[in-house]
Amino acid sequence: MLIHPWDQGQTDDQWIDFVRAQGFAQLVAGGYGRLYPVIVPTQFVMMSPRDIVLHLARPSPIWAAIEENPTVALSVAGDWAFIRSDWKAIGEEDPRRGVPTTYYAAVQLICTATVFDDIEVKAAILDAQLLESQPGVDAIDPEEHGTLLKGIRGLGLRIHDVRDKFKFGGNVDTAHRIAIRDRLVEQGGAAAGAVAHIDIGQ
Repeated sequence: MLIHPWDQGQTDDQWIDFVRAQGFAQLVAGGYGRLYPVIVPTQFVMMSPRDIVLHLARPSPIWAAIEENPTVALSVAGDWAFIRSDWKAIGEEDPRRGVPTTYYAAVQLICTATVFDDIEVKAAILDAQLLESQPGVDAIDPEEHGTLLKGIRGLGLRIHDVRDKFKFGGNVDTAHRIAIRDRLVEQGGAAAGAVAHIDIGQ
């Protein structure tokens, strides 16, 4: 993806916090010599700034692609909001001349994938996902699901490259960013996620 200097993430904590907060992404495996990559939407857990775990159904077509080429991408995107053309005009500026755009955060993690079929490892991955998704909820040990565990495979992703983009008006001055932030606050709803990313210099 195109990343202008003003959209580049400023710190590792910025992209790490965003990825952890989203917890859902598109896993992309290109395989080798394929016409199309295999793309699977999935939940995941970030165990450390460089390690992610998840599980997928055994019949998923992604396993063959990973066997061909273990380098995969995990594409995380969110906190998006459409910015109307007239919102980009302040003071005496003509709102008809505003250029609409979309604000969003996107992080692409390039990883090496490791497949796990060991029952104990798969159960540990499920434990980590349950702890992340439903903390405090009483549930049986995943190993007690017995034969159901045979229907999934575990996947570990070791991150070795990060492409992060936070497109939230970094190319305009503070006054324009404040004006757009205020419009998004008024709009509410899904736009709330974008508001937190807008830097107004405070």
